[in-house]
Amino acid sequence: MDIVLHESSPQQVIAILTMSDDERPFRGNHQNFIDLIKTGRDRGVMVYVTRVQDLKLGQKRINGFVYHPESRTWNQILVPFPHVVYNRIPNRKDEQQPEVQQLLKACLKHSKLRLFNPTFFYKWSLFEWLHKSKITRKYVPVTRRLSQISDLENVLAQFQVVYLKPVKGKAGAGIMRVEHSQLKHGPYILRVQATKKSHVTTYSTLSKLWSTVRKASGSEEYIVQQGISLTTYEDRPFDLRVLVQKNGQGEWSISGVGARVAGKSSITTHVPRGGSIQDPEMVLTAALGAEPARRTLIKTRLAALSIARQIEKASGHTLGEMSMDLGVDTTGQLWFFEANSRPMKFDEPDIRKRSLERLIEFSQYISKSKKKSR
Repeated sequence: MDIVLHESSPQQVIAILTMSDDERPFRGNHQNFIDLIKTGRDRGVMVYVTRVQDLKLGQKRINGFVYHPESRTWNQILVPFPHVVYNRIPNRKDEQQPEVQQLLKACLKHSKLRLFNPTFFYKWSLFEWLHKSKITRKYVPVTRRLSQISDLENVLAQFQVVYLKPVKGKAGAGIMRVEHSQLKHGPYILRVQATKKSHVTTYSTLSKLWSTVRKASGSEEYIVQQGISLTTYEDRPFDLRVLVQKNGQGEWSISGVGARVAGKSSITTHVPRGGSIQDPEMVLTAALGAEPARRTLIKTRLAALSIARQIEKASGHTLGEMSMDLGVDTTGQLWFFEANSRPMKFDEPDIRKRSLERLIEFSQYISKSKKKSR
């Protein structure tokens, strides 16, 4: 039997939207949700978790889950209808389900409800969007759709190293690297990213390599991209992970910059693939020197803000946050690799704290601002 929340409704109500689960009340990072609920409570904002089947748009009260720190349990109760929906649908497969699509579209059309970040990003779309602006075009490596061997051949003719990336990839899964080799018996080297390391194979012809790529990629859509010679820390390449969020005035701002250093045998810097978290100023100073490192961090912040504005403009939706991966090559040039509309939580405590505060502040801002008609 549902418990009804009897306390008077707070000024703002935020619903974290996710999916049901067979083993737990709902899917997603529960600790992340607990932290956001606590941050909201500290600021007089009610935050709860609701599932797709519970968010009934025609009702004044819906089923939601609230957390009780004393008992460390989630209780399902009747809660006030939200002003803002924070979209944490876990993955692309869930997002494409008809009932999820229907709900997200209905939320976007709703006269009083505010939903931001309605969809995941797709790699190809991101590069197309950034190419549309003179300001952001310079950060985009040469990128092509990968559908036949000639696509790979053409980009390999321009660059010593290329990366093959799944359009719908996440956390470095499925990434491959192809490079030219000086070996006569194997002029092509293919590295396929596994959990913590990469598997390396040499090929005598491009067609033999292509056959392996086709098997490894399966039915997934891929892009082929110019390989960037990244700056290194202790002989390992690193990139910069930037969290960009809107603040309480509805303006894009930098919540934090972290550095991710590649694992010993990994072709990506992602932590689940063996990468490590480091201080960005420290690794940049080690790679470039103190003053160039300081200038690079300033450039990184400005670039991230420009990229976030362009992605939002080109997407046609209200966005509130994104994380992005930016690389610095050996000449100091900045490059854009990836943006995620549903960022994983940052482990750096200061970035973590700021990210939670910004989510609440921005939600408060949009709950008070007038909805634009599209």
